[in-house]
Amino acid sequence: MAKKSAREKLAVEKQIKKVVLEKPFGGIQVGQTMLVATPQMVDADIRDIPPGETLTVPDLRANLARAEGCDGTCPMSTSIFVRMVAEAAIEDLEDGKQVSEVSPFWRVIEGKDKIAKRLAIDPAWIDEQRALEAG
Repeated sequence: MAKKSAREKLAVEKQIKKVVLEKPFGGIQVGQTMLVATPQMVDADIRDIPPGETLTVPDLRANLARAEGCDGTCPMSTSIFVRMVAEAAIEDLEDGKQVSEVSPFWRVIEGKDKIAKRLAIDPAWIDEQRALEAG
């Protein structure tokens, strides 16, 4: 069976989960509600970041949690989904799409971030996109 592309992984419909924690996790305390978002939610939130603005992954998680009435968002799944969004955008760029047509993952990932080093793109390109948008 062929390995799924990032775009295919991103397209898989998942359901959001809201979990009341029995143990503290990711800065969320016992009894608080943790959101496990979906790849599509993360993609939509990244696409909603205006050009020239950036968010950290923790800020993105806080926005997702707030929108769903939760105390926090799972840091592990969110990081996985941010990477998935970035990889799908990179595939789109490799297939000839314009920068303006892909999910602007550079608004959440900086070239120095650990996740940037795992992507199939030069981290300097990410910083270049941030600089271009910052004006």
